[in-house]
Amino acid sequence: MRLRTASVAFLLGVLCTGLAWLMAQPVLLRLSDLVRRLSQPGSAERAALDGMRHLLPLYLAISLVAAALLAYGVLYVTVLRPLRDTEGAIEQLGRLTSGGGLPFARSGAGPLLSRVQSALSRLAEALRAEQATTRQQLEELRDANAQLSRTQTELLASERLATVGRLAAGVAHEVGNPLAGILGYLSLARARAHDAQMADFLARIEAEVQRIDQIVRGLLDLGRPPRGATGPLALRPVVESCIGLVRKDPDLARVEISDEVDPALVVRGEPGPLAQILINLLLNAGQAMGGRGRISLAAAPSPGGVCLHVDDTGPGIPQDALPRLFEPFFTTQPAGKGTGLGLAISQHLAVSMGGRMAASNRKEGGARFTLELPRA
Repeated sequence: MRLRTASVAFLLGVLCTGLAWLMAQPVLLRLSDLVRRLSQPGSAERAALDGMRHLLPLYLAISLVAAALLAYGVLYVTVLRPLRDTEGAIEQLGRLTSGGGLPFARSGAGPLLSRVQSALSRLAEALRAEQATTRQQLEELRDANAQLSRTQTELLASERLATVGRLAAGVAHEVGNPLAGILGYLSLARARAHDAQMADFLARIEAEVQRIDQIVRGLLDLGRPPRGATGPLALRPVVESCIGLVRKDPDLARVEISDEVDPALVVRGEPGPLAQILINLLLNAGQAMGGRGRISLAAAPSPGGVCLHVDDTGPGIPQDALPRLFEPFFTTQPAGKGTGLGLAISQHLAVSMGGRMAASNRKEGGARFTLELPRA
């Protein structure tokens, strides 16, 4: 841009100097003729006139350079520098950078460039305001999308539970009565069995039948509506009672259980369903750790109520299992060791009390189950 400005200034200098010399040429020629007629050949005036004629090209070159420099200075101040500032501002607008003002602090630009700079400045402010509004809307959309995803997940889980409940209501009586009869006959057969191997076979059959009965009862629990009205409930006594009950379980005999629940925390819930949830979480943690490790229970207020965390030092939850952990019949335990209904029933009970459950992996290792209940 500087080279172009210098070229334009040179052309302007040539044009101005040429016009000036053309306008002054008749006067100079007349003065030269007058001096020639008045002066004698060989006189000092004649010699001075000849010297002046020889210096005219030098004067012309000096005038041309001076005119070109003057034109360049005027163009630089009034055109080149404002255009460079405007170019930088347009590049900044293209990048949509935030913070700081546009480089329009210099004065000396013409009226047209000043108006262009003012328009660009207003455009920049409008773009920044629009950018801030867009960022805020994007954050709101992300939050709304996350909330919508959670709601859809909960709706799908509720729909599955409702389907299972309808299925359980239809087959519970058809399956429950024959199971009760089978268990009765198995008890009679075991009482009359004198062969040890036969008694072992009957005991295994009875265990499998009881497992079927447990599955049917779990289905009935999923299909049942909330058992009663919730009310204020001290959290610490329920936690202590559940810890005392599970300590007798073989899977938790060598597991250290710590209780860090504040006695002042009061939630809105029911003692029976809450105890069922906690016992299920404690037993699952003991089985995941293989009977060795540490379980810690801690509770703290949260925006939604009170959060109770059950942490263990086990291997954690596989990432592919986290989205399906609360689905009915889904289990991470080996075949024959789990029905996949414990966490689904616990989630159903938590929702019936106005709360919810969540699962995650801890950075230190192990799993964390969070039970959130409304504050009383």
